[in-house]
Amino acid sequence: MFSHILASEYMDQGKIFDVLVKSIQINTVNPPGNEEPLALYLAEQMRRIGLEVMVESLEKNRANVVGVLKGRGDKPALLYNGHLDTVPTGGVGWEYDPLSGQIVGDRVYGRGAADMKSGLVAMIMAAGILKAAGVELAGDLIVAGTAGEEVDSVGAKRLLQSGVLNKVGAVIIGEPSNNNIYVAEKGALWLKITTYGKTAHGSMPEEGKNAILMMNTLINELQRYNFRFMEHPLLGKPSLNIGTISGGIKTNVVPDKCVLTVDIRTVPGMAHQEILRDIQDILEEQGLEAEVEIINDRPSVDTPMNHELVKMGEKVASQTLGREVAIEGVSYYTDAAVLIPPTKLPFFIFGPGEARLAHQPNEYIEISKLLEAISFYCNFAIEYLR
Repeated sequence: MFSHILASEYMDQGKIFDVLVKSIQINTVNPPGNEEPLALYLAEQMRRIGLEVMVESLEKNRANVVGVLKGRGDKPALLYNGHLDTVPTGGVGWEYDPLSGQIVGDRVYGRGAADMKSGLVAMIMAAGILKAAGVELAGDLIVAGTAGEEVDSVGAKRLLQSGVLNKVGAVIIGEPSNNNIYVAEKGALWLKITTYGKTAHGSMPEEGKNAILMMNTLINELQRYNFRFMEHPLLGKPSLNIGTISGGIKTNVVPDKCVLTVDIRTVPGMAHQEILRDIQDILEEQGLEAEVEIINDRPSVDTPMNHELVKMGEKVASQTLGREVAIEGVSYYTDAAVLIPPTKLPFFIFGPGEARLAHQPNEYIEISKLLEAISFYCNFAIEYLR
């Protein structure tokens, strides 16, 4: 097993920090994304360490980057995946410039430090260490940086279309897991529901049809909605949250339109189409004139805890880190929601960031966790592609 010390013999830690800091300094806030400059920078780093590199442009100033450490071709490839974009920095609460990559003690601060430029950089550095050490792999190690995960996963969708996954046997996602193993993630079904009534003067409400009261009826029904599914052992129960509501134009006018957004989080085995049918049935039963629009649709995905990939990850992590790692599920979704359903590939999430720091002011990554992750990615590739 590679130790941190052995890893540093082949990859200067100063260089690792330089690449991470520069990656944080390249603004990839999404929207609009603008991931292409970061994709080009990481492509340069991948070429420098000896990977075969492809940069695929998506749309204006947006791109994916894919690096391949070639193996003998005796086994299916292993895909390490991470996203290039970040959420906005926000206006207040930062002790350090969110685009500075400021190093303070054992921490590197900045937007994307935890979610998840650190994970992607660690994967690239691990591939470089394996190349420098002359490790021969039975299959290819592919490192992919994808655009747009924070909004619509446009990069993951293009990666899927490109055929990169055709010869892949497993996927590791570098999202924040605090160097534990996450094997399940909730799905997301976001809906925009609009009720339509009839306007009238506020002094004569009986002449109209109040769209807000119609929506109130729907909200009450949604609050009573019973998900026909048992708890998932790692993810628990599905959930439904009323996110926003707006309606009406003036106090003395009966509103003829009301708009609601709903965030439904699902667990593996649940069909989103069944939920949509249930909502349509509620609308019909209550006699509500309404329109339902899907604004986000990500299926829940998981890998069984007893799958050999998970067992291998657990073994490699405990040997590399010198501690037992937790096997857990997460309520957030990742690019796995795009990559896994059509391919049926086993996957898990392992990354140095902490999920509690994602999307927060003063986001940071601990350098010690970053180095741990690099060692894990080295050792897991060796074990999987032996």
